[in-house]
Amino acid sequence: MEERPIEKRPAVVLLSGGLDSSTVLAEARAAGFAPRALTIAYGQRNDVERAAARRVAAAQGVVRHVELAIDLRAFGGSALTADLDVPKDRDPAAAEGIPITYVPARNTVFLSLALAWAETLGAFDVFIGVNCVDYSGYPDCRPEFLQAFETLANLATKAGAEGTGRFTIHAPLLKLSKDDVIRRGLELGVDYGLTHTCYDPAPEGLACGRCDACRLRLAAFERVGIKDPVAYAG
Repeated sequence: MEERPIEKRPAVVLLSGGLDSSTVLAEARAAGFAPRALTIAYGQRNDVERAAARRVAAAQGVVRHVELAIDLRAFGGSALTADLDVPKDRDPAAAEGIPITYVPARNTVFLSLALAWAETLGAFDVFIGVNCVDYSGYPDCRPEFLQAFETLANLATKAGAEGTGRFTIHAPLLKLSKDDVIRRGLELGVDYGLTHTCYDPAPEGLACGRCDACRLRLAAFERVGIKDPVAYAG
């Protein structure tokens, strides 16, 4: 009698199309999950991220890729969701305080939506690409936040209330440097040429090379000793 292949467990992976989330998607696959990718268009100032997420999801063979639109521009409060200038040409490591590119409650909203999808799938694993080493000062990238949300997930869901399963929020990049993220992604076969990181790309979609996100990325690739495969303006 022929043995049937073991069905992989589903997991929901938040996928922005950036360097970190693309690596996390690969981590979920390497851990033996059957990933469902969730990309959220939240009213950010460009649509390049969504195109990158589609490329990454296709390249990594996700079971299903959902693109969900919400509009955080209705609230503003960030250079990514309001008509505010994105900081350029500064040292991100030297910046003080929470940067203006922080989007209020974004990861709380994103994880809530990922949790909702996980519930409908009967999945108990949610992956997110936050990082507390090169994390740019965002409060919703801290370990304390993830621990608190995991507690919430197990209090606020049917499965958690009935004790039929326990939700886990996975953040495999949490304590890695950006250099180590890239090295790990290359080990897993991530094609970083498909990704997009820039906060303020040119109209044709090229990365600016000057915002905090670009500078962190470029510096990390330089330290790793390879050329960043994405195109930059200028």
